[in-house]
Amino acid sequence: MGSTELTGPEAWSSLESGRLSAMVSIARAAGTHTLKYFGSGDLRVDAKKDDSPVTIADREAEQLVREQIAEAFPEDTVQGEEFAETVGQSRYRWVVDPIDGTKSFVCGVPLYSTLLALEKDGQPIGGVIFIPALGEMVVAALGHGCWHQTRSIDGTLQGWTPARVSGRTELSQAVFVTSQVDSFDARDSAETFKRIERACWITRTWGDGYGYLLVATGRADVMIDPVCNAWDVAAILPVMVESGGRFTDWKGVATVRGGDGLGTNGSLHDAVCQILGCE
Repeated sequence: MGSTELTGPEAWSSLESGRLSAMVSIARAAGTHTLKYFGSGDLRVDAKKDDSPVTIADREAEQLVREQIAEAFPEDTVQGEEFAETVGQSRYRWVVDPIDGTKSFVCGVPLYSTLLALEKDGQPIGGVIFIPALGEMVVAALGHGCWHQTRSIDGTLQGWTPARVSGRTELSQAVFVTSQVDSFDARDSAETFKRIERACWITRTWGDGYGYLLVATGRADVMIDPVCNAWDVAAILPVMVESGGRFTDWKGVATVRGGDGLGTNGSLHDAVCQILGCE
């Protein structure tokens, strides 16, 4: 029985009336759809009201998510980056960011992600970080672990393996990642960035959802978002918790609606919080 026993997300079909399994398949479908436009030389890039970029790939991928959720779970609420929230009557809310890292996407950099979270009674209980151009995915459900899947060079999906954060306990040994350095400037925290950079071993801007995936799989130790929305991090909290790490806002509160985010391997969280001035 051992060789055929289902493990990881493959064993989730009965959980939350099938929503956790659907979370994985819907995120994969949406992320895969973005590849239709990735690397396109004539991709049109529009500016939203906040001057952040958006493309047809963002919009179509989110529409795909909304359509699949509406078909399978019509009573659920859906919140996304590109369209108004659809309010349902159930205890569940889905939160989607179809392309987290649109700037990377439009530049042809394969480190953008598709993020999808499932919330119950206002709390995230499951999350997916999918890196379509790399074929890499991390998925978590509270109480059921965090799982990592990669794609081989020939395109074959590998089996699910447990995702675990690193065991590093000193900032001087840590890899610190973020999305965009000047976002610290936007909240008058340029000196904070410099202090964290000086405290850590390596600093890189492998950010957005990919940065959190790196922390969840032990390849980085600290990921910081100076400014973020719920759809940027709703999927992140379950991934961080179930991989053995922590996710909070800059005040040290485990919320995805605090306006900023800090994901670590857990051991380093308090040290980073001290630099951030968590209260």
